[in-house]
Amino acid sequence: MGIDKDIQQENFRSIYQKLSINLIFSTNWITEKIKNILQEEDITPQQYNILRILRGSKKPLSTLQIRERMLDKMSDTSRIVERLVKKELVEKKTSNIDKRLVDVSIAESGLELLKRLDQKNEELDAILQNLSPEEAAGLSDLLDKMREKI
Repeated sequence: MGIDKDIQQENFRSIYQKLSINLIFSTNWITEKIKNILQEEDITPQQYNILRILRGSKKPLSTLQIRERMLDKMSDTSRIVERLVKKELVEKKTSNIDKRLVDVSIAESGLELLKRLDQKNEELDAILQNLSPEEAAGLSDLLDKMREKI
């Protein structure tokens, strides 16, 4: 199936409009597939992203530092962190360096959750199994090129 059939639209203003629509549609399609996998652990893609950021940093981060690394820059990082605190997946404490900031670190239960989710990496990768590794690398390179500054 192509984007034309998926959204039941035959004509596009230009190939660039068709590409934009296809990117938006495909992003939403992938996001939905990922949500379904993460839902089994009662976690959202944004929460998963924050947990992965904190695990990767190996040190506490402020919510501003987390936001800078987020895939979804529009996310309300503070609100998401609060939900993770309530789930006891992350811990917050006032920064020793700047009392106005809060340091967020991943809790042991957050690390355990990520270990369980790491076992689903093959399932996550399988979302794009219709692409060969070479095609996936090429598409990734094209997406990077698309975002280059003019």
